[in-house]
Amino acid sequence: MFQPDREGMPLPDLRALQLARLQATAARMHERVPAHRARFEAVGVTPDDLRTLGDLARFPLTRKSDLRDHYPLGLSAVPRHELRRLHASSGTTGKPTVVAYDENDLAVFAEVVARSLYAAGARPGMTFHNAYGYGLFTGGLGLHGGAERLGLCTVPVSGGGTERQVSLILDLEPEVIACTPSYALVLADEFTRRGVRPGDTSLRYAVLGAEPWTEKTRREVEARLGVTATNIYGLSEIIGPGVSNEDAAEQRGSYLWEDHFYPEIVDPETGEVLPDGEWGVLVLSSISRTALPMLRYWTGDITRLLPEATEPNATGRTVRRMDGIRGRADDLIILRGVNVYPTQLEAVLVGMGQVSPHYHVVLTRTGTRDDLLLRVEAGEETVALRTEIERLVKVQVGVTVRCELCVPGSLPRSEGGKLRRVTDLRGKG
Repeated sequence: MFQPDREGMPLPDLRALQLARLQATAARMHERVPAHRARFEAVGVTPDDLRTLGDLARFPLTRKSDLRDHYPLGLSAVPRHELRRLHASSGTTGKPTVVAYDENDLAVFAEVVARSLYAAGARPGMTFHNAYGYGLFTGGLGLHGGAERLGLCTVPVSGGGTERQVSLILDLEPEVIACTPSYALVLADEFTRRGVRPGDTSLRYAVLGAEPWTEKTRREVEARLGVTATNIYGLSEIIGPGVSNEDAAEQRGSYLWEDHFYPEIVDPETGEVLPDGEWGVLVLSSISRTALPMLRYWTGDITRLLPEATEPNATGRTVRRMDGIRGRADDLIILRGVNVYPTQLEAVLVGMGQVSPHYHVVLTRTGTRDDLLLRVEAGEETVALRTEIERLVKVQVGVTVRCELCVPGSLPRSEGGKLRRVTDLRGKG
């Protein structure tokens, strides 16, 4: 562990720390952010009502729309001169969400990313190839700060320029790489093109995130890059990447740094808090952040909390683990009454072994009928292959789709940021 006293804290001490930090966060929001004070008053609560961890459920959920409604810095709890960094979303579906950091927040950010990288297998003195995009996206700078906090020699490559990325990996010999899982496969394609075999490079650990991915994708990345791959999770509204990470020796659930982030799982329809082990929407409170304190932020990500340990496990940690992201509540495709997540389609394709894992979904509507076109890259266009993909999706996912095979390299790739997998044309045109 990077910080054994925090990651392996006795549970009674951890719960007491969480409550104290939740109370301080609620008080800070109520005192310093008029918009949050109004939201508390609208449901009839004050910070004094937060006496136990269970009382948190009485407080309102915070959503991305709240940040957009108070664009750009209406939810900041510190004066402008105390801010040290601003990040923002792309704003492709409306106004961007701007997130603010003061010196404390940047220190927290670096600390939780350092923990995450350590769990992923990185150790001080290693070289770290950071292929997440730098700029307004939190991934590049967030991983960078944590890598330096851990004591890694950091190569700030950013996203894109695949041929140059591969050349730098071969020349600078990093042991650790961070990027999106889809871009890891792009890099693997370039290694294959150059005749570089898995295990012939210096890479040993891959820290992958920013988009949902499947266990089959993990195994393909590991086989093609010769690495141990772990999932890193986060979102800018809470801090950025580093909210949780898998342990490289386990690869079964991501340790959530509970001394900084308090998790809840809620029913996506009712908002009711669900017990550990139940699937629902992850709701997070950032309980040590000062510039942008946040209570009960609706992440939209579908997952579950694995039951807490009653004693330190083999890693020595007592903090809970979250399962993999099954999908996003707002990315759920309801196709003729069947719930479909893009990751289910990805699992079918990766499991076949005959086509590229790069795909794109297009949803259309003819009259009252919704249709799903699954565009897949394949080296050879054959009726038999299209038919087999459609059959397997029907059997494994339960929906009828139409498959279109595309030329390799023609579908969108992630180059450091999140990859949009679905284009919904229903109701347009």
